[in-house]
Amino acid sequence: VQLQASGGGLVHTGGSLRLSCASSGRTFNGYTLGWFRQATGKEREFVAALKWTNSNPFYADSVKGRFTISRDNAKSTQFLQMNSLQPEDTAVYYCVASLTIIHSNLRIPSAYDYWGQGTQVTVSS
Repeated sequence: VQLQASGGGLVHTGGSLRLSCASSGRTFNGYTLGWFRQATGKEREFVAALKWTNSNPFYADSVKGRFTISRDNAKSTQFLQMNSLQPEDTAVYYCVASLTIIHSNLRIPSAYDYWGQGTQVTVSS
């Protein structure tokens, strides 16, 4: 699975962005999808995850209520709608996928098999 993330950019505080992540070479059937982010000088941080069944999504506390993860299995694409952006949301955002991840590992970066190249999100104050 090759993942291609897009949609990053520069926004002001309170603005919105929608990130997309498309798969090439394989469909998303059966995969758990997610997003991580990494700010300069900080460790990679879990943002959101969504299982193949489209059951309840999982979010980091820091983004809950502001970000929404979704997927279009027919188009092998996942999305991260980000609203009410704050300067602390500034980071490189990575989309991820895994066919075998278990529920207890959803927030662990090394548990995901596939990573996109990252897209920069910058929120100015």
